[in-house]
Amino acid sequence: MAGPTLRDVAKRANVSIRTVSNVVNGYAPVSAELKARVQAALDELDYRPNLIARNLKQGRTGMIALVVPELDVPYFAELARQVITAARAHGYVVMVDQTDGDGERERELLGRDSRATMFDGLLLSPLTITADELRARGNRIPVVLLGEHIGGGGFHHVAIDNVAAAREATAHLLGLGRRRVAAIGDQPYATGETAQLRTAGYRQAHARAGLEVDERLIVPTPRFHRALGAEAMEGLLALPEPPDAVFCYNDLLAMGAMRALTRAGRRVPDDVAVVGVDDIEEGQYSTPALTTVAPDKGEIARRAVEALLGLIGGSPAPPHDIVIPHRLIVRESTGAPAA
Repeated sequence: MAGPTLRDVAKRANVSIRTVSNVVNGYAPVSAELKARVQAALDELDYRPNLIARNLKQGRTGMIALVVPELDVPYFAELARQVITAARAHGYVVMVDQTDGDGERERELLGRDSRATMFDGLLLSPLTITADELRARGNRIPVVLLGEHIGGGGFHHVAIDNVAAAREATAHLLGLGRRRVAAIGDQPYATGETAQLRTAGYRQAHARAGLEVDERLIVPTPRFHRALGAEAMEGLLALPEPPDAVFCYNDLLAMGAMRALTRAGRRVPDDVAVVGVDDIEEGQYSTPALTTVAPDKGEIARRAVEALLGLIGGSPAPPHDIVIPHRLIVRESTGAPAA
């Protein structure tokens, strides 16, 4: 048996079919009184719009893609959940994929026959492709960028202020009286923009405190993984003057560093205070609980989805950087009492 139609709803609400369509699809403003009357009729008849037919009529699929480097990095998994929630509020389905940070897999998304053309738009966190490659892509799928690899390159771009975030994290450690603050996670090469911004913030905090940076305390890592954080911390502990605090460029590096400190018999935070970035859930339950810079992942997802849907709908808004708030959450790894 067929479900109720727009005509049935219009008859029940005693309005035109066009008015019902405007309420259901949001095509045109409708008075509060009419909207309430139509919504009551929709609820009474249990009307369900045929989203597939509507999308096909508009030349859309009703799906967007989220492509990130590594889904087993908790930050991206938590962000994906927020993106799905934000997109669902607009009636969109999200397909999630990962590139493993591989340049060829990222470039595959740009081709005329790419699988990305299955979607109405793409939320992309790239590591290797350039702004020029994106502009010259063979398909014209709308794109919104996440992260820092391509900022200010003529695309909508959503990220936190990484310089400010790193500066605040480092200043917090210096404010505790620590004077040999290490940094784990620098990436001094072309695709390491996020890490480079965090190194800049680390340096700024020292400069504002009137302190010199000991270059031996800045340790690069090719990825932001736990094992690399542990390895970097072991190297720092082998220095003639090891650090009394460490700023790690994400929470996974920080957890690896804390594990290495525990193995070496060093106490956190008594001997070495530790700060991370990302506020992944795991950090709340580590021992000790991890002090971290928390980006507003819900706001990142909401603003990115809204920007992408604006592009899909033909929004004339010029491409711009969307800076998302962050905050420092102080926990046990820098001396806060156990919760």
